[in-house]
Amino acid sequence: MSSSEDGNGSFASLPSPLVELNDERLTRHGVHLQLKRDDLVNPEIPGNKWRKLRYNLQAAKEQGCSKLLTFGGAFSNHIRATAAAGHHFGFETVGVIRGEEHNPLNESLAYAVEHGMVLTYLDRATYRRKTEPDVLAALKDRFGPCYLLPEGGSNGLAVQGTAELVGEITTEFDVICCATGTGGTLAGIAAGLAGQQRALGFAVLKGGKFLEEEVLRLQREAYGTATTNWTIEVDFHFGGYAQRTPALDSFVADFHERHGVTPDWVYEAKMLYGLFARIEAGAFPPGTRIIAVLS
Repeated sequence: MSSSEDGNGSFASLPSPLVELNDERLTRHGVHLQLKRDDLVNPEIPGNKWRKLRYNLQAAKEQGCSKLLTFGGAFSNHIRATAAAGHHFGFETVGVIRGEEHNPLNESLAYAVEHGMVLTYLDRATYRRKTEPDVLAALKDRFGPCYLLPEGGSNGLAVQGTAELVGEITTEFDVICCATGTGGTLAGIAAGLAGQQRALGFAVLKGGKFLEEEVLRLQREAYGTATTNWTIEVDFHFGGYAQRTPALDSFVADFHERHGVTPDWVYEAKMLYGLFARIEAGAFPPGTRIIAVLS
């Protein structure tokens, strides 16, 4: 990829902007909040998806791989972003989807197919074994040599890419928050922090305690060591991945009315709901400066 395509030029609008959030709920608790609008990096491959993919695409090209194979659920933003990246940068793409095929395809999978991705499906039991040698061998036999991207795009190269987000922030802050699905974004952001700054992830799936080990593993894969400057909130999943409730829908509508921003209900809405709940509960001392990443 040329410099104009590797995140430093016209393809990705970096650095993404910081937007001040004025809200009486924040003022009441003396908390300062800004949104890091990584969702504006690129309309097809937003924020953390581009940061995760960037160095992996470079590695695939350097290894002479012309096909990307990756994994995800039916509503996976990563599947969608990988299809878009393959279409833009000239890679064939294969998406291995958890569960049975359902037609018509939902918006995310339809978008992936429209951008050239070949979809295949694994039953949930097999999908849980997707990293085991026999499952990978069967996929390789079917699709040929591929550059393997893990579910959510989270690996060591992805962590290095997401860590760069922190370097774009020129204002002082104490806490930075993100939605957490596979742990890669949180792992990278935490690795990029300095001093007493802390990262706070909000798990978007049920039973998210396991993500703590994933963050440690990903940081070690990327840097050979792990940090302790982060925590994960696991109580704001709203029933599980891609699940929603009337309370979450009401929060999204209210947030849009207040601030003109409609957070993605699968990821960012859960993070913002949880963040405001923690602020209302007094979890942050007055004067705390928080950045919430929208991607």
